Amino acid sequence: MTPDLPAAAKLYLRPVQLADSPVNRDGEVVRLAGGLSWCSAFELIARENGKRVLQRTIAVADLPDDPRIAAILARITAPRAPLRLGERVVRLDQPQVMAILNRTPDSFSDAGTHMQDADAAASAGVDMAVAGAAILDIGGESTRPGAAEVWEGEEIERVVPVIRKLAAGGAAISIDTRRASVMSAALAAGAHIVNDVAALLYDPRALEVVVGAGCPVMLMHSPEPEKGPHGGEGYGDVLLDVYDWLEKRVDAVVAAGVDRAKILVDPGIGFGKSLADNLALINGLSLFHGLGCAIVFGASRKRMIGALGNEAPADQRLGGSLTLALKAADAGAQLIRVHDVFETVQALRVWRGLRDAALVAR
Repeated sequence: MTPDLPAAAKLYLRPVQLADSPVNRDGEVVRLAGGLSWCSAFELIARENGKRVLQRTIAVADLPDDPRIAAILARITAPRAPLRLGERVVRLDQPQVMAILNRTPDSFSDAGTHMQDADAAASAGVDMAVAGAAILDIGGESTRPGAAEVWEGEEIERVVPVIRKLAAGGAAISIDTRRASVMSAALAAGAHIVNDVAALLYDPRALEVVVGAGCPVMLMHSPEPEKGPHGGEGYGDVLLDVYDWLEKRVDAVVAAGVDRAKILVDPGIGFGKSLADNLALINGLSLFHGLGCAIVFGASRKRMIGALGNEAPADQRLGGSLTLALKAADAGAQLIRVHDVFETVQALRVWRGLRDAALVAR
């Protein structure tokens, strides 16, 4: 039975009953963002005055004829355009690995590993690319809770020499920073993407830099990005609150002149969120396809894995990291940001093999 939809409510569609193939299911499933996941139903949610007033699972063929639903469905199913990054093209019709390369003395999982020598850091980046990373994400400021702020000049000195060396070799490079001056210096040195944990809200000039460069940008959610990535006082409904926040931010960046096809969204796992918040976001990850942007997922080695895994330290969280990476792949995430590149690439190749086999008509 088709539900009555409140006229004043905001509607959401979360793909559920995910499938690995559309074979012999014509009209029963829809493809998520042109990728390798399909769904046979949606969780239809209506929210009014901050509260869910409707929540029902509805088969694809039974979705109500409502222009609000049609608009969301069009964004969910639209293929995500490939990223053209210098000499490389990164396709977003399958999950890709984004490798974390930190030049910081105090990152939570690899503190100081690449600090001493830019040549060694660049060599580590080459190894990550050889292992299968599509993009190298280079950062010079730790965003772990309690990390000290870094002077922007020092941040530039940390990242630019590594970017220059890797760009000369043809690598696709992302700069992980909140600061406009670092973005500008990194892009001038050969970086191709800006990855901002503050969604271009920490530095007043950040949006201007991205618009001027015409580069892709990753917008991550955090509760109070102007202050830092780990503030906030909790959520009424974390999944819908984060979705609404990112939707507003995407609309603002599009209005400023950035093509939606060049915007990627990240729900910010572990940033100003409790364990319960993180689990709700991961279980509801497919909802974010409704924004019409590629999804970046970063949970590698994060504290939640230790919390669920007998307090394992950061360097002993590979199993949990792979579990979350595959969960994100199932949900249709396009970029999975990780420390353990070889192992994650291998896991995703096996995942892809299972998908390919499922696409063979039976």
